[in-house]
Amino acid sequence: MTRTIAARQDVRMTASARTAGLRLDPRAKLYLLLLANLLLFFHVDTRGEAIMVTLFLLPLFVAGRWRTGLRLTVLYFALLGLGLWSDAVTLTGTGSGSGGSLIGMMNGGTTGAGDATTTLATAGHVAGLLSVGIRMMMPCLITGAYAFTTTSISEFVCAMRRMRVPEAIVIPCMVVIRFFPTIAHDYRQIRNAMALRGIAAGRFALVRHPVQSLEFIIVPLLMNATFVSRDLSVAALTKGLGIAGEHTCMTVIRMRWFDWAFMAVCTVPMALSIGGVL
Repeated sequence: MTRTIAARQDVRMTASARTAGLRLDPRAKLYLLLLANLLLFFHVDTRGEAIMVTLFLLPLFVAGRWRTGLRLTVLYFALLGLGLWSDAVTLTGTGSGSGGSLIGMMNGGTTGAGDATTTLATAGHVAGLLSVGIRMMMPCLITGAYAFTTTSISEFVCAMRRMRVPEAIVIPCMVVIRFFPTIAHDYRQIRNAMALRGIAAGRFALVRHPVQSLEFIIVPLLMNATFVSRDLSVAALTKGLGIAGEHTCMTVIRMRWFDWAFMAVCTVPMALSIGGVL
């Protein structure tokens, strides 16, 4: 029995070590996050965006984050399909003429037999707005999810110090990284306490009881957020992060060949999209 448990632990440690070896360097992750923000800033076309999102999703699957990667993949391509359907409705025969634009609909561009066409075109415009608005944020969400779920705090601090980032920026960033998991844990505890007392129980209870959700969830979270941020700041300073001078780190990070290669592969379609070549 003891040998079986030890063997399972060895297998888990070997799998985790293998997965850690396939992860990108924290500096490469920050570079991908920068590319995602540039993608949002320059608002490239759909083809370049789809290529970049596909490249951003690859590290998630390589790192073993299959569930997160599949969810983000399904969400993005569902939004992409919704946007293509919206373009087909509003730009082709269904949405042509005065009924094909929002201004024409507001001015009553079609009447009588065209009511169905107007309704479909309106639905297409609304779907297009939602699709584009959420889809533009997807690269940042994907790269952010990969960076924060596969990077430990020690790796992040070591990467920031390797880049000669001032301690006045490193400490707040570390506090922010630890803040959101702590708030998520507090949220789960509040939901468990509410379910134990029979308050807003169920999966869709928050939607069915918005007033109770505001009173029993948001208010305690906001009150607790102040204490959490203060405690995390004190914990960071207690560990000596605010002491002047050179700091050492037990975590070893280094840029490997596939880090540089993947950064270059992601940069090329980004540059081609911005330049209008792709």
